[in-house]
Amino acid sequence: MPSADLILIHAPSVYDFRERATLWGPISDLVPSEPVFDMYPVGFSFMASYLEQAGFRTRIANLAARMVRSPRFDAERLLAGLQARAFGIDLHWLPHAHGALEVARLVKKHHPDTPVIFGGYSSSYFHTELIRYPQVDFVLRGDSTEEPLRMLLEALTTSPTPERLAQIPNLTWQDGDGEVHVNPQTYIPDSLDHLEMNYRQMVRSVVRDRDFLNYIPFSHWVEYPTMAALTVRGCRYNCAYCGGSAFAGRIVSGRTRPAFRSPERLAQDLWQMYDISRGPVFILGDLRQAGMDYANRFLEAIQGYPGQGMVEIFFPLDREFAAKLGAALPNFVIEFSPESHDPAIRRAINKHFSNEGIEESIAACLDAGARRFDLFFMTGLPYQTPESVLESVKYCERLLTRFDDRRFIPFIGPLAPFVDPASLFYERSERYGYRIRCRTLEEHRKALLAPSWKHILNYETRWMSRDDIATVTYEAGRRLNDLKARFGLIAPDVAAETESRIRQAVALMAQVDQLVERCTPEELEVELLALKGQIDCANTSTVCEKSELDLPFGITAFNLPRLIRMGMSDIWHLLRRAVQPTARRVPLGSNTRTRATS
Repeated sequence: MPSADLILIHAPSVYDFRERATLWGPISDLVPSEPVFDMYPVGFSFMASYLEQAGFRTRIANLAARMVRSPRFDAERLLAGLQARAFGIDLHWLPHAHGALEVARLVKKHHPDTPVIFGGYSSSYFHTELIRYPQVDFVLRGDSTEEPLRMLLEALTTSPTPERLAQIPNLTWQDGDGEVHVNPQTYIPDSLDHLEMNYRQMVRSVVRDRDFLNYIPFSHWVEYPTMAALTVRGCRYNCAYCGGSAFAGRIVSGRTRPAFRSPERLAQDLWQMYDISRGPVFILGDLRQAGMDYANRFLEAIQGYPGQGMVEIFFPLDREFAAKLGAALPNFVIEFSPESHDPAIRRAINKHFSNEGIEESIAACLDAGARRFDLFFMTGLPYQTPESVLESVKYCERLLTRFDDRRFIPFIGPLAPFVDPASLFYERSERYGYRIRCRTLEEHRKALLAPSWKHILNYETRWMSRDDIATVTYEAGRRLNDLKARFGLIAPDVAAETESRIRQAVALMAQVDQLVERCTPEELEVELLALKGQIDCANTSTVCEKSELDLPFGITAFNLPRLIRMGMSDIWHLLRRAVQPTARRVPLGSNTRTRATS
């Protein structure tokens, strides 16, 4: 394979998941990823584009997606064959604690002299523990590491002396004597307009590297090519469970206020995505977070957008804003997560709005022509009992009775597998009624090897044990599945299949519990592997059919004529670059030392 200055690698949550029998349950039912979370962070695209503009050659290797797509895919063989000046591995969300570290170990096994760089929220939170693993050379902290990463790559291509490394902001590193250095976290940009969501560059990279599958964002993206547009890094709000909240941002990124992408550039991102794909675009972050002027400017710039825009809202909206959404984005979809029907529980997680506000938002958006309104509820919250969870399902029934036109769709799922480090739940657990079972990165890494999602959970609450959370999640999913069938949101055969999977998952969970009680670790592994076929069948679309989240997009989601023209243009561009003299300072592929020496 062609060499690169940096190869960004996305690992599965557990590296050897194909050889294990883990009852993952419903932990990924409400996101596009599979249970091993095979979607790489949107930051990969920004980093690759930023570095390419700076003259560095980058590649992306979505190892997780490749492993999900093919049981025959040899991940270690791919890692052994990669050639790069440095490898970057994301440990963004904590469910990747096992896979990311194991992939780093394999990279070091085959490329012992090549630096391994970690980044992401969880890397930032656990940076002083993470840097002590022998397979980790550098950790870049914070939510914006494009420029520090460029500086680090520049140092690695010339002279990575301790003096040079000490000048790189946000960097944690270890010198030749084993001393850990934590550089000041001073790179905290207050705008995202220096970044480019350059999908043309991604197409160019695919053509250049003759490699499509390693670039796909998640395993079934080819079949459902949804994209994401980033409005903000950081947040103004303090949802208590969120590792990306304002409170968490101060801990992880040193960020005291959000950094926004200008509304005009955000609109341009969407138009460029539509130039490539007709699949839906998820607009990450509430457009109103930067104020109504920001939201109005975006809607003016995106006026008449023919694609499907999935709009995230953090609190209720009014009819005026709903009408503006409908006028600018005729095919808009709303994503809203009140988490509970109970205002007291919502207040406990810092969501201060009424049920009337929820219902008026649904009514306003449906009247404005929303293609769909998705409403999300969660199990595992403060003051929430099993009875309260089931009351949320009853509330869904009342909503479905009022909004019975098949465009309103409720969902429910667990807070799983982990409470986010840096969130209020994690940092002030006693105040919020949580008992956190894992406090170190290594404890979380080991927890991911437990036999079921119930055993993996890193928390329980004062009101529900892990048994309670798992049991009521399945029951709530079963009851909501019945409601969706009754109101015609899903076909009877789909409802029957989901009901069957839930019953199978509940039975398997009880069987796993019995095995855990009576087996030694060695015996448990053998017994679980004997159940692997049944467990794998119960691991996807457990509490709802996963395709319920998908939006229809016609015969094909790709703008094939445009992609063909882009591909031909990029081939010509690459040929021209190939015959031009290069200005590289160090021959590509030359080794650099992984630890700075004095």
